[in-house]
Amino acid sequence: MAKAKKLPSGSWRCLVYDYTDKNKKRHYESFTSDTKNEAEYLAAEFALSKNRKSKVVNLTLSEAISKYIGESDAILSPTTISGYKVIQKNAFADIMNVPLKKISKDILKEAVNNESKRKSDSTKSKGQIISPKTVINEYGLITAVIKQYTDIDCTVKLPTKINHIKELIPPETIIEVVKDTDIELPVLLAMWLSFSISEIKGLTKTNSINNGFITINEVVVNVGGKDIVKKQAKAFTRTRKHKIPEYIQVLIDKVQTDQLVTMSGQAVHHRFTRILEKNNLPHMTFHDLRHVNASIMALLRIPDKYAMERGGWKTDSVMKKVYTHTFSKERNDVDDIIDSYFNSKCNTKCNTQ
Repeated sequence: MAKAKKLPSGSWRCLVYDYTDKNKKRHYESFTSDTKNEAEYLAAEFALSKNRKSKVVNLTLSEAISKYIGESDAILSPTTISGYKVIQKNAFADIMNVPLKKISKDILKEAVNNESKRKSDSTKSKGQIISPKTVINEYGLITAVIKQYTDIDCTVKLPTKINHIKELIPPETIIEVVKDTDIELPVLLAMWLSFSISEIKGLTKTNSINNGFITINEVVVNVGGKDIVKKQAKAFTRTRKHKIPEYIQVLIDKVQTDQLVTMSGQAVHHRFTRILEKNNLPHMTFHDLRHVNASIMALLRIPDKYAMERGGWKTDSVMKKVYTHTFSKERNDVDDIIDSYFNSKCNTKCNTQ
């Protein structure tokens, strides 16, 4: 163990070997304290941490991801772990089997460029180039793992997210096409109360409904084709309580089982998609119904505080950037108002000349 030496100032300093540069010059980390024991303790702690890191950097990136997951499996949700494993299996194939100690900023830069050209293997978008958002999400895990175990600089340029203009179907149209179908209740729970499919799957008469209110107490997530009940949503803000609208209460009363929605989340999504297709309506995912809810609250000028609380969003930026959109009719009305204003100004200007 390195020994501390007393400085002219009266402080104690302990030097620990760190690395040797390309010119064969040895570099040391310095630890200074008012006492000899503390300086030596800080130095020993650094040396121990460095020793641990030196063992980890011999692992491949894929092995390091497994280690990263294993060290946090009691904290991470099953869906998060499942997502990490999908990335580990499919993403950044050219560096997954490279030892951490051989990864550099230049290698990461090239890997990001190659990953941005990768074609998807999923059934839904097979053969299509994966989206910039997917690359960014994947790289988020890669950098978290690398930074956990090394000091490698991971700041490389990532692809720019594409701003898709989402076409939302007006709520009255959705209500009309799902009325009296077996997915009317889950659709209204999503669009009216802003519940996600995992939250809807977790709703029961005994645990979720009391005195005219419905509460998110647990969620059901699908991992590897199996439903897993979780007592807590992925964010504390998602645990929320709403007054049950009369119309939805009537639908709930008709349910014969304790669980409000017994069909799988995938089945709900497929049936919703088929109903839209049958009625020649634009494609929307079931989760887009939460976007409809957020957009309706914006249209009705519900204060952000209450809108965030109802939707379970942590910040207003998430609610506004991700979930709030416009409806075609209302957007056209806004365009007409603006056009009318500028047309009147143009006409006034022309008439004065």
